[in-house]
Amino acid sequence: MDYEALLDRILRTVDQEAYLPLADAVPEEQQAALDELGRALQQPDLDAGALRARAHRLHALGRIDTVNLYSALHVIAAHPRVGDLAEAASMVAAQELAAMDEGGPRLQANLASVERHRGVIAFQKGNTDIALDYFSRAFERQRSAGNLANVLACLLRLGDEDEAQDLLRQVRSAFPSALVAALDDMIQRDPDLSLLRTEIAS
Repeated sequence: MDYEALLDRILRTVDQEAYLPLADAVPEEQQAALDELGRALQQPDLDAGALRARAHRLHALGRIDTVNLYSALHVIAAHPRVGDLAEAASMVAAQELAAMDEGGPRLQANLASVERHRGVIAFQKGNTDIALDYFSRAFERQRSAGNLANVLACLLRLGDEDEAQDLLRQVRSAFPSALVAALDDMIQRDPDLSLLRTEIAS
C-alpha cells in the first residue's frame, strides 16, 4: 500500500488558516433521537426488529430525516450481534441515494457517512485495506476526529503501527487543537487504538 500517498491525501485536506471543523453529519435537532437509538443498540437484550421499528417511528414523527433513517438502519444491521451485512449494504445504498436527493449544504457530510458505513462493512468482512480507503475518503469529505480514528484503527489492524504512529504525530503537529483533543480522547477510550496511547502527549 502506498502510505505516502495516503498520508498526503489526509494531510492536504487541512488548511490550518481556513480550517472549519465539520460537526458529525447529524443535525443537532436529530441528535437526541439518534442517541436514543444508540443507547438501545447497546442493551444486552437487543431486539433488532423492534429497534428497526423504533427507527421508522422516529422518522415518521419527523425526528430523523430519510438520510439518517437509512444510516441508523445500517448501524443496526452491521452491529456484531445482528451481523446482517447484506442488509447493511442495502441500507448504505439507500442512504447514498437519499443524500443525493436531499443535496444542499449537508451533502458532503452525508456522503462521508456513506463512505464510513461502507468502510465498516469492509472492515467486518476482513478487507481492511479496502476499509482504509473508504475511511480515508470519509475524512476527505468530513474532517472529523472519528473519521481519523477509523483510519488509524485500520492501519493498526493491518499491522502498520509505525505508519499509524507517524500519521498521529503529523496530525498532532498540523491539525487544529480541537480535532486533536477529540482524537486523543478516542484513543484513550477505544481498545482498537490502544497501541497509540503512548503517542498522546502528557
